Amino acid sequence: MRVGTVKEIKNHEYRVGLTPESARELVQHGHEVWVQKGAGLGIGESDNDYLRAGAKLIDTAAEIFAECEMVVKVKEPQSVERAMLREGQILFTYLHLAPDPEQTKDLVASQAVCIAYETVTDASGGLPLLKPMSQVAGRMSIQAGATALEKAHGGRGILLGGVPGVAPGKVCVIGGGVVGFNAAQMAAGLGADVTILDRNPEVLERLGYYFESRAKTRFANAANVAECVAAADLVIGAVLIPGAAAPKLVTREMLSTMRPGAVLVDVAIDQGGCFETSHATTHAEPTYIVDGIVHYCVANMPGAVARTSTYALNNVTLPHMLRMADKGWKDALRSDAHLAAGLNVWNGRVTYKAVADDLGYDYCPMEEALA
Repeated sequence: MRVGTVKEIKNHEYRVGLTPESARELVQHGHEVWVQKGAGLGIGESDNDYLRAGAKLIDTAAEIFAECEMVVKVKEPQSVERAMLREGQILFTYLHLAPDPEQTKDLVASQAVCIAYETVTDASGGLPLLKPMSQVAGRMSIQAGATALEKAHGGRGILLGGVPGVAPGKVCVIGGGVVGFNAAQMAAGLGADVTILDRNPEVLERLGYYFESRAKTRFANAANVAECVAAADLVIGAVLIPGAAAPKLVTREMLSTMRPGAVLVDVAIDQGGCFETSHATTHAEPTYIVDGIVHYCVANMPGAVARTSTYALNNVTLPHMLRMADKGWKDALRSDAHLAAGLNVWNGRVTYKAVADDLGYDYCPMEEALA
């Protein structure tokens, strides 16, 4: 199979779909790998690194979309890229379709085979291709929030860890999954006063055992969320419903209960955001202020630490790339129900139920696509 990767064009996105090491493994399996010139520069890998791995360098993304059977990316295809997709072509990348009707419409029209990293599952019910980026984003959320809390950036002028004789900042983490756990880990490590909210008692029990006295846990009912948000200097939105739009857990009305200069970091922004006042921002302009509250809603947070993120992502995506390249996408998905869960769009149909329900498409069962 001819597998290609292109230079990412989203604002300040420096990651790349294939590392030279991944390219080498595909070549060793007998496949042809095309890499757009300069695609790896953002992670410190030169064109020569890809050449040494056995890849072929290509001048433009258009050539790769025109000639490759599978295109591997990191972020969702931008409009100019979606226009180049072909019927039957495999697109393997993050998609986050539920809050993005325009992208969904274009992917349906392309009749490409669109497999989303974020809905591939594993035997434990986890999301293994989303997990490494959730780990990165969770840890980065505290770095970003700490910076936004500085007075020069519109914040309250709070040091999260405090100093002797001065209380630490209060951090409220909504959601105790991978993002929330990693955010709490970083915040507690800085010495902040951390509270984690979740609706799953087993998750709360596990977090309690891990953090002991370094973080508090509370059940995420509406009253507790409102109380925690009102008291916080920094709120991390770490909520995920796989494949679906995130619920709005912090309303605009709740902002009036917060202290001016407090910060909201919405890690769920890829799925539409879990704060009512959230809208996607970029690394170039990461924050905005609503009712005196600083909002950080960058939709590709891990892109800022591109090398770490790319290598972490390739560790989990490469086995699936190899399986699809070796067997063809249909046989690969037939033999692996967890990979099959990643299929979101096929032959002009939406094959992921949460996306179909959120955006009003007729749902095409997976069995029909794989028949």
